[in-house]
Amino acid sequence: MTHAHMNLPRTPANYAPLTPVSFIHRTALTFPDHTAIIYDDLRRSWAETYRRCKQLASALTKVGLQKGDVVGFMATNTPELYEAHFGVPMAGMVLNALNYRLDAKTIAYIIDHAGIKLLVTDREFSDTVKEAVRLAKGTPVLIDIDDPAAEGGELLGAQDYEAFIATGDPDFAYSGPGDEWDTISINYTSGTTGNPKGVVYHYRGAYLNGIGNTLEWNMGAHPVYLWTLPMFHCNGWCFPWTVAAKAGTNVCIRKVNAANIYNSIADHGANYLCGAPIVLSFMINATEEERRPFNHLCKVMTAAAPPPATVLQAMQEQGFDVTHVYGLTETYGPAVACAWHEEWNDLPIGKQANLKARQGVSYMVEEDTKVIDPKTMQEVPHDGETMGEVMMRGNIVMKGYLDNPEATAEVLADGWFHSGDLGVVHPDGYIQLRDRAKDIIISGGENISSIEVESAIYAHNAVAACAVVARPDDKWGETPCAFVELKPGAAVDEAAIIAHCRGLLAGYKVPKTVIFQEVPKTSTGKIQKVPLRAEAKEL
Repeated sequence: MTHAHMNLPRTPANYAPLTPVSFIHRTALTFPDHTAIIYDDLRRSWAETYRRCKQLASALTKVGLQKGDVVGFMATNTPELYEAHFGVPMAGMVLNALNYRLDAKTIAYIIDHAGIKLLVTDREFSDTVKEAVRLAKGTPVLIDIDDPAAEGGELLGAQDYEAFIATGDPDFAYSGPGDEWDTISINYTSGTTGNPKGVVYHYRGAYLNGIGNTLEWNMGAHPVYLWTLPMFHCNGWCFPWTVAAKAGTNVCIRKVNAANIYNSIADHGANYLCGAPIVLSFMINATEEERRPFNHLCKVMTAAAPPPATVLQAMQEQGFDVTHVYGLTETYGPAVACAWHEEWNDLPIGKQANLKARQGVSYMVEEDTKVIDPKTMQEVPHDGETMGEVMMRGNIVMKGYLDNPEATAEVLADGWFHSGDLGVVHPDGYIQLRDRAKDIIISGGENISSIEVESAIYAHNAVAACAVVARPDDKWGETPCAFVELKPGAAVDEAAIIAHCRGLLAGYKVPKTVIFQEVPKTSTGKIQKVPLRAEAKEL
């Protein structure tokens, strides 16, 4: 038996595929004169930004690119890359924002693997791009961003970005995607081993996570959002679309450092920013000259390793409210957040920090996140101890990896996205990461979370950065080996770090070896453990 209500068809009147481009359309109509972008002395309104995005879309079409073609951007967080998040999809094309810290060989690989037809590149990266284009099989059309603030470099393209978009029609009549499953962007993972993988995003996920950010962060109207997180990183965690949805102001900075962060907060009233823990340490360790007083609350969203309690306390005392989130490129950036309970505000700061360091619960726009035993596919007990793999499913999980059906099938097996991260679930249902599956240290049969040991080391006030990896050991199989980068002027020896850890950790978790050196980081500021593991083996 079919019910009459099941026979009502979708029509253009009551159904439209979700697209984050709709956010800028509404905001440009509603708040045309509100400032959309601040960059050095530049100010642009939403009406002007919208017009420029349409010109970009039109120019891409006029130069002969087709719907579905991939447009690359090799740029810092400047207005051009912001406009690309709307202009490229308006043309029905796919945005591939490149990590400008990658080497020429990797960029060449991405140009060919993604099939980039046109590449907009900042003058500062001309050496890398010139070499990448020489190595690549494909020959993308090159357009230059000739930013006066760029250091050195040369112009490689036929024209610069301003001349290019000037060829476009400011009244370009764009249409939305035919299907919300269409591809809006491709983002390459930093690839700690082998070639990076191309993570494919659809319009539906971009739209939903753009809105999800506002919900999880309780964003008010007209946020002033400071671009400390690279827009090439998971499309800036979908915040280019979020800021448009909330008719906010994007404060763009070319170089992320303490002075630029404090100036933006003090001069422009920036009240939201995102970043890896490295950004938090810039802010805490700022010199008196770099610091600027401000009298509003600035909200900070951080991911990757949870901030140590000492860092959270320092941030709170300086007028910053930190939200800890967790996600992967494969989940459009953050998909899990440590949703805060008001009664936790009354707890001592150390206890608050321990709660904040948990990754937490699923974003509202994600269907489900669980910690599952990958062998049985059963959820682990909520005892804060039993480890399993964090898995997600829902509308903010990627379509898959570009041109890599095996890896896609493997990571999306059994109806779940397998994150490769190991965690536990506390009795209140909040998830806490313990490690990447490959980073767990197994010593004398006991699992040691490298994150737990790192948090203990970070609690020492002389430590700027640290990484803990497994060092092979004849007796124990593996023991924790710590690589520690000290703050400038600090003098601490191995015995002092070990003694410090002994006061905080069970004996078997205390590092047996401490090496003092600069800790290698990936282009997105994540600590690279692969070279450190190799180094630990040689010790």
